[in-house]
Amino acid sequence: MDATILSLIGIFVSLAFIIFLALRGVGIIVIAPLAVVVVSLFSNMSILGTLSGPYMKGFVNYAGKFYLIFLTAAMFGKFMEDSGAARAIAEGLLKVVGRSSAFVVMVSISVICMILTLGGVSLFVVIFAIVPIARPLFKELNVPWHLFMASFMFGNGAITMCMMPGTPSVLNIMPTKYMASTPMAAPVIGLVGIAVVVLFNLWYFKRELKKSANRGEVYEEPQLMGGGGEDKYADRKLPNIWLSLLPPAALILSLNVGKVDIVWALVIGSVVAIAAFWPNYQNFMDTVNKGALNTVVPVINTCADVGYGMAVAATAGFAVVSDILLNLPGHPILSLSVAVNLMAGITGSASGGLGIVLETLAPKYLALGLNPELVHRIAVISAGVFDALPHNGVVITSLAVCGLTHKNAYRHIWMTHCIATLLALIVIIPVGIMIYK
Repeated sequence: MDATILSLIGIFVSLAFIIFLALRGVGIIVIAPLAVVVVSLFSNMSILGTLSGPYMKGFVNYAGKFYLIFLTAAMFGKFMEDSGAARAIAEGLLKVVGRSSAFVVMVSISVICMILTLGGVSLFVVIFAIVPIARPLFKELNVPWHLFMASFMFGNGAITMCMMPGTPSVLNIMPTKYMASTPMAAPVIGLVGIAVVVLFNLWYFKRELKKSANRGEVYEEPQLMGGGGEDKYADRKLPNIWLSLLPPAALILSLNVGKVDIVWALVIGSVVAIAAFWPNYQNFMDTVNKGALNTVVPVINTCADVGYGMAVAATAGFAVVSDILLNLPGHPILSLSVAVNLMAGITGSASGGLGIVLETLAPKYLALGLNPELVHRIAVISAGVFDALPHNGVVITSLAVCGLTHKNAYRHIWMTHCIATLLALIVIIPVGIMIYK
């Protein structure tokens, strides 16, 4: 068999290997180097040479570019969580948005998640912050608990992760390290995408509530994991909501108005949080240490994903894949979108898939004369389409924390995140091509 074809087969075998092990609970930190072994064997490459060469090069390069962002983001999120500010924001918004019906409660939970994530709070923090608020509301209105996942993913996903102009998410910052773009890149495209996602999800909420009522479904107490149901703020006085909004506002204004680097913007937000909520920290050094430790898993997971991608990029089979992608008929931005979707879906990681494309293919697309702002926004939104496949780490963790399973709740993730973002992408690609001719 031709060596190039064998190498190409090896790439797809390694992808199936990743998905198979991920769905069985094996972490990407273990899976990625094993998948590199598979790639090496099929491509007749030295296993140790590939692991210590392309794999570690991709791993280290990504860490070098983004470790400080992950660290400061994790610290900021922990300062907001432990001070009670994140909870105060959630409670305040709930009073404004309301709790008058099942539909209103689902929308309210989504809005709270959006505000928290837009304010720089990690989704790993948001899930623990929102479950103790959502559970009694769903119980009070007798809303089936599996529908919580629809609210959570709508609020925690595409809009604040990749569409909102100026969002401080790691995903939205990544392209700025590779091209002349800013977090505010292509704002019109982002806003159009947001409109599509919002309209689709509101329709989906109404449909699912109606279907649930027709089936006679009721609220059933979930078996929560990881302390997801514990309300650690039950006996604590929360900060004032307006004061609680100050650190996220400082972060977003520093990043988009002050034009400071994201690391400094997160530091500014953290300093404001410490100054504003100093009396609220029960054990400040514990908050600092846990915030720092919260950096480890996300950054190492993503580094492992990117390292795997760089090992794949070193194969003869990948040269064929990249040539096919770059020569797809139609506008080059379409093939860029396909490439990012493919990598994010394969790795089960938006940042991992985007990181692979930025490292390997982005220079080629920019060399074709594409506007960096268009490349930035389309690439980032594309990374947020099929990243949430069943083997995605956040999907697995969130379901476990909420006491849900792929069987009873994954369809809501698929619809509110994957399908909604795909529809938005279908709309905004032609809009982007018209704007950035």
